[in-house]
Amino acid sequence: MNHVQTLTRYKAWADKLFLAKVAELPEAELTAPRPIVFGSIIRTLHHSYAMDRVWRAHLLGKPHGYTTRNPADHPPFGELHDKQLEVDGWYVSYAGSLDAEALAQVVHFTFIGGGSGSLSRNDILLHVVNHTTYHRGHVADMLYHHALFPPTTDLPVFLRENPVGS
Repeated sequence: MNHVQTLTRYKAWADKLFLAKVAELPEAELTAPRPIVFGSIIRTLHHSYAMDRVWRAHLLGKPHGYTTRNPADHPPFGELHDKQLEVDGWYVSYAGSLDAEALAQVVHFTFIGGGSGSLSRNDILLHVVNHTTYHRGHVADMLYHHALFPPTTDLPVFLRENPVGS
C-alpha cells in the first residue's frame, strides 16, 4: 500500500468518527451563526465536502459546477454526512486504482477563483486529505465550546487500529 492509499483510508476513517460526534449536536447548533469565514459549523463541513467534489472533478477531467468555495446552500446534516462518507469511499477506491505512473501524472485545472493550476494526482490527493484535516480541526475547536469532545483522529491512532494490509 502506498502513502496516498493509506492517507485516503485515514481520511475516510477520521471523517466517519468525527461526523458521528458532530451528529450529537442539535441542528440549531450546526447552523447557528459563528464568527468564522464559513459562517457556521455545517457550512464549514459543507465547504470540505464541496472541495472534495471539486478535486474529484479535476481528477476526472470533468466540470464541477461550483462558482464559490463557500456555497451558501447546504444539505441537512444527515444528508451531508452520508454524502461525505460516499465521496470518502470514492477517494479510497480511486487512490487504490492508481499506480506510481498514474500518481505522477499532472492534472491541469482552473481554480474556482480564477487562474489555471496544475498538480500531480499524488499532490491533489495529499491536498484533499490535508484540507479536510485542517477543517476537522476548525470544527473541533467549535465543539469544545459545547463541551463536546471530538474523537482522537490522529494518524498514529488510525495506523494502530488499521494495520497495513487490513
